Amino acid sequence: MKIAIVGAGGFGTALAALYGQRGDDTWLFARRQEMARELSETRTNQVYLPGVMLPAAVTVSQDLAQVLDGAQAAIFAVPSQAMADTLARSASLLGEAVAVSTAKGLALPSLLRMSEVGEALGVDLVQLSGPSHAEEVGQLKPTAVVVAHPDPTVAASARDLLSCPTFRLYASSDRLGVELAGALKNVLAIAAGILDGLGLGDNVKAALLTRGLAEIFRLGVAEGAQPMTFAGLAGLGDLLATATSTHSRNRALGLAIGRGMAPETVMATTPYVYEGVFATRAALALARRSGVELPIASSLAHILFEGRRPHDEISRLLARPLTREDPDTP
Repeated sequence: MKIAIVGAGGFGTALAALYGQRGDDTWLFARRQEMARELSETRTNQVYLPGVMLPAAVTVSQDLAQVLDGAQAAIFAVPSQAMADTLARSASLLGEAVAVSTAKGLALPSLLRMSEVGEALGVDLVQLSGPSHAEEVGQLKPTAVVVAHPDPTVAASARDLLSCPTFRLYASSDRLGVELAGALKNVLAIAAGILDGLGLGDNVKAALLTRGLAEIFRLGVAEGAQPMTFAGLAGLGDLLATATSTHSRNRALGLAIGRGMAPETVMATTPYVYEGVFATRAALALARRSGVELPIASSLAHILFEGRRPHDEISRLLARPLTREDPDTP
């Protein structure tokens, strides 16, 4: 079986290692010439995924048509803000391939989910999400994720094509919920990293993640998602991994902010894309559209975009009017 992976960042490289190890005819598209050369010659990605070797079954190419030609599955492992351009270049080349997005974000300023970006370009995307740090996927450490599409047959097809012994897939029909959960958990991962950087302990981080998950739930349901999705792999599962792991880029950004670095300084000194920064803007715009209050996301926005001190925002959150945890109870 031929599997095409578009995007040679950390996760794309990890998936190439995973399916190459499975023995599939695996093709990896690298946009930049220097990256394609490095991956082909050294079989490693020193910038985004050091320590993971690409198997011989992986072919690296800058020729998008060659990568996609005859593929049974095409996995788009690019940042959310690059998805529209990537799909526009790929749409006419996909043939019968099942198209899968791994981007955990929303397009700005449109607030479109990745499936909506694909729909506008004639690409029907399956969304893959869940606890899946590239470092562990590429090392064949086990995990479980979800693939979502409104058509159960399409979701099941993607699940069956892409499941591996160390990469167990579940199918879901709630693509909207899976997309929102994957994007919004990155907001909380930055916030959790800030708490860790400040050294405030486990109690407050647990409280933050619990109340933050309630925010994600409220917003997701208001947008039309199924409630249980946020207790699943794309919701709680990915939140736990992203908010607690040393592999998490978004948590690392928060950690640096908590230790006193300015957000823009951190982002300017690394090659990584911090999806949580885009997602914070998107979450607040969605909240305004849906009439949902997001106190934690609002405080994070004050820190990221207005230069406010983390300690001041934490004090502000703790001083909010007391209320019930079960708001529907009189």
